[in-house]
Amino acid sequence: MTTGKPAKVLLAFSLPMLLSTAFQQMYNIADSVIAGKFVGTSALAAIGASFPVTMLFLAVALGASVGSSVIISQYFGIKKLDKMKTAVWTSIISIMAVAALLTVTGLIICRPVIKLLQTPSDVLDDANAYLYIYIAGLPFLFLYNAATAIFTGLGDSKTPLYFLIFSSVFNVALDIAFVTAVKWGVRGVAWATFIAQGLSGVLAMATLLARIAKIKTENPYKKFDFAILKKIASVAGPSILQQSFISVGQLCVQGLINSFGTEVLAGYSAAIKVNIFCVAIFNTMSNALSSYTAQNTGAGDFERVKQGYKSAMLIIAAVAAVFIMLLVFLGDKLVAMFTDGKDDAVVIAEGRKFLWFVAAGYPVVAYKVVTDGLLRGSGYMLAFMISTFTDLIVRVGVSFIFAGGLGFASVCVSFPVGWVLGAVASLIFYLSGRWKSKSKV
Repeated sequence: MTTGKPAKVLLAFSLPMLLSTAFQQMYNIADSVIAGKFVGTSALAAIGASFPVTMLFLAVALGASVGSSVIISQYFGIKKLDKMKTAVWTSIISIMAVAALLTVTGLIICRPVIKLLQTPSDVLDDANAYLYIYIAGLPFLFLYNAATAIFTGLGDSKTPLYFLIFSSVFNVALDIAFVTAVKWGVRGVAWATFIAQGLSGVLAMATLLARIAKIKTENPYKKFDFAILKKIASVAGPSILQQSFISVGQLCVQGLINSFGTEVLAGYSAAIKVNIFCVAIFNTMSNALSSYTAQNTGAGDFERVKQGYKSAMLIIAAVAAVFIMLLVFLGDKLVAMFTDGKDDAVVIAEGRKFLWFVAAGYPVVAYKVVTDGLLRGSGYMLAFMISTFTDLIVRVGVSFIFAGGLGFASVCVSFPVGWVLGAVASLIFYLSGRWKSKSKV
C-alpha cells in the first residue's frame, strides 16, 4: 500500500473487507430475521436483549485484532519480516489467551448480567440460552478475527472473505434447519452461529499459518516477544477500551430500552441490527485506512497518508448516501423483515423511528470513523480514545436525561448528537498534525 494511486489502492484493498463485513453481519442479522419470522416477536426480543453483551465480547476481539493489524502493517511496510513474523505469533498467542479468559468468565456471569439488564420476564430464559451458547463459541470468534487482522496487516483482504462467504451461507442454512425443521427455537439460532463461526475460524487460521510459513526471513525470529506484545498492546489496549466502552454504554442504554417493554425492545432489536450493519461498513473503511496509514507512516510518507485520507472520505461519503436513502425510504420494510407480520405495527413503528434518527447522523459518523482510522493507524491513540469517549458519554447522558420526557425517542436522538461531538474532537486532533510524530516501530 506504499505505491500506486491512493484511491485505487484503497478501493482494491477495502472492497473485499467491505464484503467480508457485510457477510459477517449476516450472522447477527440472519439470527434475528429467522427467529423473528419463524418463532415470533418474543424470540426477536430475546436475541435483542442479549445483543449488547455479545457486542461487548466482540468489541474485545475487534480491538485486540486492530492492534495486531497496525503493528504487523508497520513492520511489513518497512520490510522487517522477522519482526513481522514474531508479531504474528505474539498476536495469535495473546489473543487466544484473552479469549480463554473471557469464555470462562462469561459463562459464569451470563445469567446475572441478563437479569441485571431488566430483561422482560417473558424472554429471560431464551435470552440467557442464546447468550450462553454464544459465549461458549468465543474462542472461534477470536480465532477468526485474529486471522483476519493478520491477513489485513499483510495487505491481503481477499482470503478472509472467501471463508466468510462460505461460513455465512452455511450459518443461514443451519439457522433455517435448526429453527424450522428441528424446532430448537432461539437455541437453534445460537448453535447455528456457533458451528459456522467455529468452522470459519479454524479454516482461516490454518490458511494463515500455511501462508506465514512460506515467508522467508534473513534472521531467525521468536514465537513470542514481550517487547512486541507491548507495542501491540499500545494500540490494542486503547482500541479494546474504545470498543468496550461503547459496548458498556450500550449495556447501560439496553437496560433503559428493556424497561419500555417487549414491543419497543423488539423494534429496537431489529433496527439496531440494521444500523450496526451500516456503521460496521463505515468502520471497515476506517480499518482499511488504518492499515494504509500504518504502512505509509512506517515508510515516512505522510503526504501519501493525506491523499489516502481524502480518497477514503470520498468513498465513505458515497456509501453513506446510499445507506441514508435506504433507511429513510425503506426503514419500515427493513424492520418488517425481522417480524412474522402478526400485530407488529408498534414494533415496526418504533424501529423505523430509530432508523430515521440515525440516518440523519450518518454523514457525521462516516467522517468521524475515517478520521479515527487515520489517528489509530498513525499510533495517535489518545486522540482516538478521547473522540470515542466523547461520543459515548454524550450518547448515554442524552438517553437517560431525556428518557422521562421523550421515552424511547431519547435513545434515538442520542446517537446523532454523540456522533457530532465525537466528530468535532476527531477533527481537532487531525488538524493539530500531531499524528505525524506518533508512529514508532
